[in-house]
Amino acid sequence: MQDQENLSEIKIQDQKIMENSELSILEALIPIVILVGMLAYNVFIFGDDSLSGTNQFILLMGGAVAAIVGFRNKVSFSRMMDEVAENVKSTSSALFILLMVGALAGTWLVSGIIPTMIYYGLQILNPTIFLPACLIICAVISIATGSSWTTSATVGIALIGIAGALDISLGMTAGAVLSGAYFGDKMSPMSDTTNLAPAMAGTDLFTHIKYMAYTTVPTFIVTLIIFIIIGLTLSVSGDADTSVMLGDIDKAFNISPWLFLVPIIVIVLITKKTPPLIALLAGTLLAAIFALFFQPQIIMNIAGATELTFN
Repeated sequence: MQDQENLSEIKIQDQKIMENSELSILEALIPIVILVGMLAYNVFIFGDDSLSGTNQFILLMGGAVAAIVGFRNKVSFSRMMDEVAENVKSTSSALFILLMVGALAGTWLVSGIIPTMIYYGLQILNPTIFLPACLIICAVISIATGSSWTTSATVGIALIGIAGALDISLGMTAGAVLSGAYFGDKMSPMSDTTNLAPAMAGTDLFTHIKYMAYTTVPTFIVTLIIFIIIGLTLSVSGDADTSVMLGDIDKAFNISPWLFLVPIIVIVLITKKTPPLIALLAGTLLAAIFALFFQPQIIMNIAGATELTFN
């Protein structure tokens, strides 16, 4: 009982300190400037391999500097830990979704869903309309699912594969994919960030979307026009590679329109306002089941087995 009273007193004191002490702009910027500076130095040293560099250590250093600033302003360690726990709690849903997207992308690849998208996409899309089609497809899927990560990790990967076969710049394709995915994520009523922003600001969801549209929709239209112009001026020579890639995909995977059932089910679940984690988990499990029936040879190769049985 005494310990609880002491803890309450400490929290009250911390709250008073936080209310009475105000950081100067310089103090507030110190951790940010140091963090950005160290990350920039990391990129300069490691170049393309910067993700394999010292990023984790740099983040810890940034946190340590922020803690020192806090101690200087008489913020207790327990108060800092409470805030850290609160921030981790608020981002845990996004972290779990990110982990599930990785599992989803892996099972969709092994089960042949992404190769099937590439296979039929190569037969439908041509270089002239490819980039604007990427933008529109990813925007529609992202609006339906409310997740830019899911869109990029599934349909986005398929479109990158098609771009490689059509000899279209992978950088421009990635730009079209991400532009469409993030547009849909911002405008989707099912997006977590789109719901979080008005909740924090104390306004209505659709009022928030309405005012976002004033800047987001014109930007999307300008981007679409740019990609249409780029598509009309593209000079590619990917026809021969397309037929070769179609043959390679057909040899490596059992291609079937039935595989589209999985992404359709995931989209339906999300549009029915099923929690994103449950919808992504369902998509992952269904893809794993489809892999057993449609891609048994790949499953055996992964497992190092000579026979696939259900005993």
